[in-house]
Amino acid sequence: MTRQIIRTAAAPGSPLFSQGIRVGNTVYTSGIVGIDPATSQLAGTTIQSQARQAILNCESILEAAGASLDGVVDVHVLLARPEDFASFNEEYAKFFPADPPVRAVSRLGPESPNLLVSVRMMAVIGH
Repeated sequence: MTRQIIRTAAAPGSPLFSQGIRVGNTVYTSGIVGIDPATSQLAGTTIQSQARQAILNCESILEAAGASLDGVVDVHVLLARPEDFASFNEEYAKFFPADPPVRAVSRLGPESPNLLVSVRMMAVIGH
């Protein structure tokens, strides 16, 4: 199968990683943070604001590949502060209110000033 690199200006990117990769009908996103692509700044200082933006950024990458949040089957969340788990879940539940995808939550490795969360998704197109 062909590996298609996904790029969109609607999400933060870097020359060091692909925002997403599509293989067949599956799309994989990189770990995406809560940076507003319009300003190149973190979307806020709270876990809720950064989580919301990170999920919206993932959604933009999925859409650029022909997928959507409805097709998400796996999510990996990296939290800088484990005590933010409950507050993250409040925001996350707004995007996946019923029949949510499988999910893993880990601690974010490298310390980055003010960065609270990174979200990575895998989705199936045409589920």
